[in-house]
Amino acid sequence: MFLDYFALGVLVFVVITLFYAVIAIHDIPHLIAKARNHPHQDAIHVAGWVSLFTLHAIWPFLFIWATIYREDRGWGIGTDGKLSPEAEANAEIARLHGRIAELEAQAPEKENA
Repeated sequence: MFLDYFALGVLVFVVITLFYAVIAIHDIPHLIAKARNHPHQDAIHVAGWVSLFTLHAIWPFLFIWATIYREDRGWGIGTDGKLSPEAEANAEIARLHGRIAELEAQAPEKENA
């Protein structure tokens, strides 16, 4: 008789633990997004709850969505450490302005010689 109640207690404990684990696991992408100050935190949180109804089929995509953004580098896609096209153009313009100033400074020296 004792073993019947013990088995029932273990079964109830396991069911409650699994229920809590499923709820806790679905919230991991939201916690990651919150820690990274993700601009879509609320959408990730709602999609996590929706993933409960889809048996976590969209959970891997939520995890990727939450982890791809970092506040210090943004989305981090496509630059590979290079300057943006606008920054490259500004650097080239600054270099050309410097070269023009250098040539203008040499021009009066050649006229006097």
